[in-house]
Amino acid sequence: MRLAMIGTGYVGLVSGACFSEFGVQVCCVDKDAGKIERLKQGQIPIYEPGLEALVARNVAAGRLSFSTDMAEAVAGADAVFIAVGTPSRRGDGHADLSYVYAAAAEVARYLQGYTVIVTKSTVPVGTGREVEAIIRRERPDADFDVASNPEFLREGSAIGDFMRPDRVVIGTEAERAQAVMRQLYRPLYLIETPMVMTGLETAELIKYAANAFLAVKITFINEMADLCEKVGANVQDVALGMGLDGRIGRKFLHAGPGYGGSCFPKDTLALAKTAQDFHSPVRIVETVVDINARRKKAMADRIIQACGGTVAGKDVAILGVSFKPNTDDMRDAPALDIIPALQAAGAKVRAYDPVAMEEAARLLPDVIWCKDAYAALEQADGVAILTEWNEFRALDLARVKGALRQPVMVDLRNIYKPAEMEEAGFAYSSIGRNQKTGPS
Repeated sequence: MRLAMIGTGYVGLVSGACFSEFGVQVCCVDKDAGKIERLKQGQIPIYEPGLEALVARNVAAGRLSFSTDMAEAVAGADAVFIAVGTPSRRGDGHADLSYVYAAAAEVARYLQGYTVIVTKSTVPVGTGREVEAIIRRERPDADFDVASNPEFLREGSAIGDFMRPDRVVIGTEAERAQAVMRQLYRPLYLIETPMVMTGLETAELIKYAANAFLAVKITFINEMADLCEKVGANVQDVALGMGLDGRIGRKFLHAGPGYGGSCFPKDTLALAKTAQDFHSPVRIVETVVDINARRKKAMADRIIQACGGTVAGKDVAILGVSFKPNTDDMRDAPALDIIPALQAAGAKVRAYDPVAMEEAARLLPDVIWCKDAYAALEQADGVAILTEWNEFRALDLARVKGALRQPVMVDLRNIYKPAEMEEAGFAYSSIGRNQKTGPS
């Protein structure tokens, strides 16, 4: 089979490479000629474990290619996946669909023979119908169907998520399109992956509903963490007691500084706006959006209080700036709220992240970027852990204490045990835990 992947961002590049691993002939297309040239040279523009080797292997096998030529990629393709960005629109929070619609109009010009047009980008309900209308207007003679195939890739483990997914959602009423999509995903039938076949609108809504629900879980446990601090309870034990209930599950019940990344912030906002447009508001999601925004801003105050109530003229060390481990993605990372707030309060920020510093440096001016964690700690008046990279889980506490001017640690990811930190001589603050006992 032949597949054209329009867009070489996170979703397009990972999906294209994984489909080629399935034996599909994949051509990834992007208008950015420089990016395409770098991909041809084996330079991967994002950090995702295993992706560089996967791309290299399939390029060498002749199954994966990169091009700026839309006509060449689309002509003769069995399926064309639209995987371009859908960022939040400035001013109102709706998803910006201009890239999706522009891609659809261009794809229409080059269609030859029956083709399935697949929206892989996260798009609001009704987008697939509009894509179909655009193509019909451009090419009334074209033989095609539109399908929705939302992605559920977690940054840092995206290849595994694609190869061994919980489910594959395919939204189309057309039997020919269903047959093409089943063939593309045939390798997953062999491992009995559930295939959820739905209508177009249903598939579009599933993606938003799933992300919003996970954001609700994160926000709920964060609010429970605040309550735990007031009553002397331990949020990690609360999460364990909840999560062992099979109806709830343990995932996404980790208290922290708030969710970020490429999906949850924009998708919760887009779902809330779409629901308002249809006069069926989702109040719980609207509340989650508001709570999460306020929580990230409040984390800076927590660090300031731990440093004696002021950071004016002080050095503060930050460990981890990406929104989660195993990615260099800085989109809506809590660091983007916390670090500027510390700087505005008079702090000089020294920071280290294993992979995200290059991207972060473009977004966070006047930060001193350090070669490793211990260099960031040197003579700082306190340290805050913002991202739970594995290398921060077993720091040499004696070395940490020796490097700091003041033994202050604010652990926004609950990596360490309060009792252990107290014994090591730290003024230690974490999220939602009785500071004298720590997790059981």
